[in-house]
Amino acid sequence: MLTQESRTSLMEIADLNQLKYELNEMPAIDVGDYIAVAPPERRAIAFRLLNKTQATDVFEYLPPEVQEELIGLLHDAQVCHIVESMRPDDRAELFDELPAGIAKRLVQQLSPEERQATATILGYAEGTAGRVMTTEYVRLRQGLTVGEALSKIRLADRDKETVYYAYVTNDNRKLKQVVSLRQLVFSIPDARIEDIGSDRVIKARTDMPQEEVAQLMKRYDLIAVPVVDREDRLVGIITVDDVVDILEQEATEDIQKLAGVGGGDESSLSNPLQKLKNRLPWLLGIMGLYIGASSAIAPFQTTIASVPVLAVIMPLFSNTGGTVGIQALTVTIRSLGVGEVTSQDTLKILKKELLAGLGTALALGSTMVLLSLIWTKPEERWVAIVAGVVMATNSIVAVTLGSLLPMGLKRLKLDPALVSGPLVTTMLDTIGFILFLSLITFSLKVLHLPI
Repeated sequence: MLTQESRTSLMEIADLNQLKYELNEMPAIDVGDYIAVAPPERRAIAFRLLNKTQATDVFEYLPPEVQEELIGLLHDAQVCHIVESMRPDDRAELFDELPAGIAKRLVQQLSPEERQATATILGYAEGTAGRVMTTEYVRLRQGLTVGEALSKIRLADRDKETVYYAYVTNDNRKLKQVVSLRQLVFSIPDARIEDIGSDRVIKARTDMPQEEVAQLMKRYDLIAVPVVDREDRLVGIITVDDVVDILEQEATEDIQKLAGVGGGDESSLSNPLQKLKNRLPWLLGIMGLYIGASSAIAPFQTTIASVPVLAVIMPLFSNTGGTVGIQALTVTIRSLGVGEVTSQDTLKILKKELLAGLGTALALGSTMVLLSLIWTKPEERWVAIVAGVVMATNSIVAVTLGSLLPMGLKRLKLDPALVSGPLVTTMLDTIGFILFLSLITFSLKVLHLPI
């Protein structure tokens, strides 16, 4: 891993020959980290010092904005070589990020074989297995012997993304079996692959959501999974390194959505305009919701004026109720995301959350009563009882919403992370304020106190 000290040392190298040697000896991912944070004028120089193989490997690890910048700075011949040498799935991801005009120009410069592979991947919807698969895999025809299969792998498949699994198909490319390299190596050369291969093939469809593919590979401890089309024809594979990227992408997206950040791809070093684009729509939407919450409080202005201590107590509903809701929401979304539960488990989840919520309600309600007793005047001690009841009630409502909202979205086949933390907090604020102020107003009337 490239440390800050190593990065600084590379920045201080003035001799280009020495820098060239250092960069070509380093792992490609570390060189990518160095180039990504280097000043623009040094970035292009550093990349040009890489040999062809290293340059191709490093390019795949660079952020999209740096890739686009380098494409504009390098000669067309260099760009063509790099893009042609990229793996099809990484190339398709690059074209997704580039402006349409540049992507179209690069596609036209690809060889017919690579152009077809890229077009195949780009033809599937984003976020599906077809869009993240690679078309580089080991395919064996039915009828081959073990010796013939090994010879074919040695001669034709040395550059494939992985050779640990080979996929057996018929003449129509329909997937029939899977055989591991271990099985091939330890079988006699004259044995037929259909006799040693497994008929129980775990596979993904091209339209399967990428997070489901990740869960599939995690469940069965696979390092690669074949991808088939609607007619069960083998079209690609997804490897474990792609799954790591998918899991990171999905986790980042869920976390950012929970915090009210759109896009799901923002980092601390993102462009300020990108940050504004991701955050402002959510903030304006939340402001609109808070206008609703404030409007709900407006009719109770005379009540608050009659019992001024309410202004001290009310913020506790906002902060505490929202936190309880976000806790339940986060746990539920995480469980859905990693496949621990499904929408069929709604009642089971709600039961467990309500049991935990009852304990939370008693603890928070009691604390609210004690705090309110400290802040209220002797003649207003009844307010503490109302505050405690509302706090307990709001806690139960919070765990209910935090559990049911994402499960409901899952049933509708929508992303559960669409239920953001700020949204739940605003809903609970509104419910808590209306309930609290309504009960206070009712109590003032019952006790014949002036409003």
